[in-house]
Amino acid sequence: MADFKYHQYQVVGRHLPTDSEPNPTLFRMKVWATDEVRAKSKFWHFIKRLQRVKKENGQIIAVNEIFEKYPTVTKNYGVWLRVLSRTGYYNMYKEYRDVTMNGAIDQMYNDLAARHRLRAASIQIIKTATLKDEECKRPNVIQLHKEGLKFPMPQPYARPSEKKYRSTFKAVRPNVALF
Repeated sequence: MADFKYHQYQVVGRHLPTDSEPNPTLFRMKVWATDEVRAKSKFWHFIKRLQRVKKENGQIIAVNEIFEKYPTVTKNYGVWLRVLSRTGYYNMYKEYRDVTMNGAIDQMYNDLAARHRLRAASIQIIKTATLKDEECKRPNVIQLHKEGLKFPMPQPYARPSEKKYRSTFKAVRPNVALF
């Protein structure tokens, strides 16, 4: 199994109960973070802006990590996000192909760091979805939907049949022309 940097957490929190409101509304949020502590921190960061609940007058009810149901099947993922670049806030939509949502999110963070020089702190994930092949829009994902897709080796080489025939140095230069 791959070890992902970002994990998906479900954080449930609410305003502290008061005499006027003994059963406050529960708020559930899915966040990507490196660990539970940062997931809670992100929850408070966003809930403070969306509702009148701060860490001082609120409480966390539960924090659960969400795992993929089928982590061995390749799927298409769509990610809607908001980023703060040097010139302001922008909305983006990205598509990735991976076996897990966590893998797709890791790809997304690496992609935005490479293409746009964006740091993780300036990226806000609005929504994610698992897409069917017909729902995909981006050519880099659509090109992998072809039936019978093959990845030929441009320069095949002979490998030893068993471990005992393997060696670091050979007396004869290898013949890589296997046609």
